[in-house]
Amino acid sequence: MNVHAGQTHPSRTPPDDFAQDVLIEMANLDEQDTNIPGTIFISTALGAHGPRVKWYPDRAGRTLPCLIVSIGPDPQPRDDFLPVTLSRVALPRVIAWVRLNHVALLDFWNNGASWNRREVSAFLEGLKPLAK
Repeated sequence: MNVHAGQTHPSRTPPDDFAQDVLIEMANLDEQDTNIPGTIFISTALGAHGPRVKWYPDRAGRTLPCLIVSIGPDPQPRDDFLPVTLSRVALPRVIAWVRLNHVALLDFWNNGASWNRREVSAFLEGLKPLAK
């Protein structure tokens, strides 16, 4: 894990998970979907790492700085490419949202690349936002 409290890493950039040609499903969820300011990027299995989401303070982008959190019943920060002032505020809410939705997110990560449009839509509609 490359999370360093109180430090920023201006020379580091997030990995480009799309560098390889792979079949995936993905969605960018905004505050209307999650009740968390910014964007949470979710996808099916992508790259050599384990299940994870990425949080962006604004819109998502392949090489934009983000906060990466594992998917599971006890989500953990995996990497942080943001100034600590941004990630310190967002991290507890992103972890709470992932914990709330981890079963569905893991199912999507592991199986979603074979789902049809209706199945993906039902998955997205079933994700729960954090209480305000």
